[in-house]
This record gives sequence, C-alpha cells and structure tokens, in this order.
Amino acid sequence: MSIVIASDPSLTLAADALMLMSIWKPVVLFVPFIAWAWMISTHLDKHAQRFFLGREKWNAIHLGFGLAALLLVLLLPVGGIAGFAAAFVGAIILLGLDVLLFVSVTNKDERIPESQKLKLSAQDLSEAREAKKAAKLIGSSELTIVGANKMTVDAPPKDTPELGIRVAAESIVIKGFEAHASQIDILPANENTYAASYLVDGVRQAGDPIAAADAVQIIDFWKKCAGLDTSDRRRKLSGEVSVSGQMTSGATIKLNTSGSKSGMRLSMIFNPAQAVRRKVENLGLLEPQFEMLKDWATEMEHAGGVVLLSAPADNGRTTMSYSFMRLHDAYTSNIQSIEYEVEDALEGIKQIEWDASEDGADFATTVRSTLRRDPDIVSVCDLPDVETAQNIAAADVERTRIYLTLRTDSALKAVQTYVQAVGDPKLAANGLRGVVACKLVRVLCGNCKVPYQPTPDMLKKLGLPEGKVGELYKKGGQVLVRNKPEVCGVCNGVGYSGQTGCFGVFPIGDEERALIIEGNWNGLRAAMRKQGLPSIQQSALRKAVMGITSIEEVTRITAPKKSSSSKATAKA
Repeated sequence: MSIVIASDPSLTLAADALMLMSIWKPVVLFVPFIAWAWMISTHLDKHAQRFFLGREKWNAIHLGFGLAALLLVLLLPVGGIAGFAAAFVGAIILLGLDVLLFVSVTNKDERIPESQKLKLSAQDLSEAREAKKAAKLIGSSELTIVGANKMTVDAPPKDTPELGIRVAAESIVIKGFEAHASQIDILPANENTYAASYLVDGVRQAGDPIAAADAVQIIDFWKKCAGLDTSDRRRKLSGEVSVSGQMTSGATIKLNTSGSKSGMRLSMIFNPAQAVRRKVENLGLLEPQFEMLKDWATEMEHAGGVVLLSAPADNGRTTMSYSFMRLHDAYTSNIQSIEYEVEDALEGIKQIEWDASEDGADFATTVRSTLRRDPDIVSVCDLPDVETAQNIAAADVERTRIYLTLRTDSALKAVQTYVQAVGDPKLAANGLRGVVACKLVRVLCGNCKVPYQPTPDMLKKLGLPEGKVGELYKKGGQVLVRNKPEVCGVCNGVGYSGQTGCFGVFPIGDEERALIIEGNWNGLRAAMRKQGLPSIQQSALRKAVMGITSIEEVTRITAPKKSSSSKATAKA
C-alpha cells in the first residue's frame, strides 16, 4: 500500500484558510444561549407547568426568541471584532427580553399567589442562594425568621432538642403558606393534646394534633421570636415577626397569645395590614350598592347619622370599616376611629387604640370623649356594652357620621341589636341612616372551575328565571395535564381561591324609623324588601350566575342556623 502526498498548492491554501477561524468566539457566543436554556428549563418551564400558564404556548415563544438570537449570530453581515461584539450583545438582549416578557406577563396572572411571583433582581437571587446554603448547613430548618429586634433568629445547632422545636414550629407555618391560609390557631383540644387549625378563605381546616408539651414549646418559640415574655402565660400579648423561605419571599406574621383554663392559645395572622387594605370598589359591592354608599359619603343630607356595618366573625368587618373611612377625604374632614387593635395605618385619620388591659378610661368613655370633640366621621369597632350604644345614639348625629361595626349575620339583626342596646327605640331610630350587612363567599378557582347546566327544578328553588341562566359553575380541584387528572396547582385542590363580599345595603328612612319605634320587626323586614334592593342572598346568587362563586357557597352563607332563634331573625 503506497501513500501519495498531494502537491496541489490550492489544497495548502484551503488548509491555511481553515486555520484562520477563531475557536474561542463560537464558544463565547453560545454562553448566553446556555444560560438562557438553563433559566427556562429549571425555572420558567416549571413555573408555567405548576400554575397552568400555557406551557406549550410559552415554549413556542421561547423557541422563537432563541431562533431569532441564533439567526442574528449566524447572519449578522458585520465582520471582525465589531461584528462579534454586536452579535454577542444582540443575543443577550433578545434572550433577556424573552425572560423579562415571561416574568412581566405571568406575574400579572391572578392565579399566581403574591408570594410565588418571580423576581429577577440580583439581590433576591443572592438572598435565595444564601438561604438555601444556610438551610443545608443547619439541617431541616427552612425559614428565615426576623424577630422583633429586626435581627435574624439563628437556627440552633444540629442534633439539639431546640432544633427539633424550631423545625416543628416552622412546619406549622409552612403548611399555612401551602394552604394559602390567612390565619393559624393553636389551641388546646384536651388535657394532653393541642390542635392547629388553618383559616383558608374563611373556612377552617383542621391540622395535625400536637402533644401538649410540644405545643407549649412551639408557642414559647414564637413568643421568644416576637420579643414577648414567655413567662407570662395569662395576659394577652401581641407581637410581630417576619418570615421568608421557598414558599414566600417575605411575610409579616402577627402573633396574639393568651391564657385560658385549658392552656395557652396562639393565633398567627399573615400580613394583617394587607388583609384589610382594600378599596370600596374591590369589596364585592354590586354597582347600585356602591353608588349608594358614595352618595351617603358625599351628599350633604347624608353627612351625619349612624350607619351600622354588620358581618359575622371572620367576614370582613374591619376591612369594611377601613374601606368606608377611605370614602371620605381625610384632609378636608376630621376622621377618627376607635379600635381594639390598629390593623393598618390610615393616612390622615386619627386611630385611637383602646386596650382593656391598660389603666384608663373604659371603652364607652373613650367613645363619648371622642364624639364630644366634634369630629366629622367616627368609626367604632364594636358595641361591647349598653353605655357605648347610648353614647352613640345621644351624639350630634346631624353633624357627625358614625360607622358602628356589629358582629351579626343580617341587616335586620344589626338594627335589632343596636336598638336593644340603646334601650330607647325612638332615640336609636332617629339617628339611624342606614345599615350594611356583609358575608364573604369563596371565589371559584379560575383555573379548575367546572361548568354545568342547572335543571329547571334547581332554578325554580333558587328563584332564578328559567331560560336566562345558561350555565352555573362548581368547584373542580383538578385539571387535565396530558390527559391525566392532577391536583390544581393554583388552589391546591380546594376548588376556591380568594374571597369576595356579598352585601345588603339598606337606607333607613322615615317609614323604617316608624317601624323601629313600634318594634315591628316583621314590618321592617318587609319595608327593606319593598325597597327593591338586593339582599345578601340575592347578591350571592348574582355572583353565582356570573361564575364568580358556586351555589354551594351561596347555600353555606345563607342557610338558616339550626337554632330556635333563626326564625325570629330571618335575613333581610
């Protein structure tokens, strides 16, 4: 076998030309593509899949941007170092725009909780890496806790009992984040056991039982983080901590602890200020109800008088009160509030916090002295005694608007409660201008709610016109992913996500006042219905027809209680 060496000079020139190609330039040019692909595969694609944001659609968009960047690199007509730099920068810009587009669009999607929205700042990414690194070093502790002194609460060393208590305390909070709870309560169930419960969209969900000795240590752990006295197991104590971790980028938790005959109690409220920070137009009022409230706040003939704000426990009384105060201009009106606890700072409004554990004036005296200072608007958070009611009724209600919140379940019951507390029906009726009753319903998860055709019998029972209601919706809890049912990642399988208010707004005029003075409650209920204004039940049904909530939720909030008094206090 012989070897022939070509002597053609053209082959030598071609080889020399090939040797002139730079090896490092293609490598550098493809670094942005590698980083971009890593970001999509490890973060963006998983995020789209978890919250059902249209994974296939976004993958097509990513491929489009990637192809555009690749064509820019390969086809840019400019040569030399300038062409290389232009291609490199252009590829970074195109790929970066793809990531920014995904983040900006998906963060506006209502299905994504605030704590799960994507953040791209270098500081946030660095903090996440550090938190993850710290978690590995300390074992299974997952949360970063900042106490009352604004200092991070360090996790105990491994293999110590203190670490076990911290992990148990964190696990309760992490479950709360996973369930999208607004509040966690740890209460004694019996002599040997405590129980944790989670308030999720106004409905209690039971947690795991906790041994009494462990529960006390968990409560003491959170008290210590909040700077509270762990030796004080009787008085009501309040404090705050901040937590962050994989489930949340940051949340404020308000802690309330108190003692009882059966043991200590702990309530943990997530982001209390944000929970009550809503504009009136976002409460869930129907358009005529909203317009009526604006008239009450702005028209001179409605400037004064008592307006009752009624809602059961955990149904938005504080939010309603704060929102109504914001209807008034705090810079042209003297607005004051009397509260047990200030949940959120209201700009321009004097908020008076009354604490029963402190020496000083009682609640009724505080109300009376506030009303004597000639304010324009006063909000009173509760009606704890007869004297408070009498002080409100005897105030100059022609000049002062008083919002009084009551823990009752209907407009009619609110009027009855107020009149009974005042003790003088005529005095109470003369100052009344209106009553607003509210109950909260859960909002169907927009990602998994299921439409269905209501039967004629069902529509008849609900009082809905047949032929005008095409379909209603019920909770789902599951979605199809590649033709396989999976738990909905937006609502965690509950079928609901968030709450909205159902209201009954009724003005009190001369006819209603006369009936109140007579004590004719059946007549008052009929007069309210005669006004033609939607009640709580009718408002809830409208939201069901609109696909906002389900008929099951309407029934849950409007079904009469199983008690002997339910017939006497039928809903207005």
